Amino acid sequence: MELLDRKLAYAGYGVDVEIRRYRRRDGTEVERQVIDHPGSVAILAHDEEVVYLVAQPREAVEEDALLEIPAGTLDRAGESELECARRELAEEARLAAAEWTELAQVYPSPGYISEVVTIFLATGLSAARGERDADEAIDIVRLPLADLDEALPRIRDAATLIALTALRDRLARAAPTG
Repeated sequence: MELLDRKLAYAGYGVDVEIRRYRRRDGTEVERQVIDHPGSVAILAHDEEVVYLVAQPREAVEEDALLEIPAGTLDRAGESELECARRELAEEARLAAAEWTELAQVYPSPGYISEVVTIFLATGLSAARGERDADEAIDIVRLPLADLDEALPRIRDAATLIALTALRDRLARAAPTG
């Protein structure tokens, strides 16, 4: 598709709203309101026994303690996805990881937001310190790997659901067959 025009409708903190006009391959033209987002990261951190989640308030969906994998926005100039992931894991879960693997890049809601979430696998964990934002209220949740199947129906965050499903599948493939 071809971007024909874009107009800034609202400049906000972290995101902007644009009115964009596109020409599709079949020649039709459409206008869309698009939230322009810098992108984000999410981190699936686990060891041999637990996967590390965080519970935090998410006012936009009126959840007091939404269960998620650590995540954050690419909101620092020049910071790569991996650098952001390392920072967010330290800030939110108080962890560092020796091994990092990019699992996937996903669009959380491509109908109206340009955000791309890069999901990383983080292993070889150790304790770390990170500075949380003043308004962050985060509880670290250690979910035993043995309870993963039971926990999945309670997960409502898309990136977390994708990551935990991928982890469940990896563990099943790695399990010895009897």
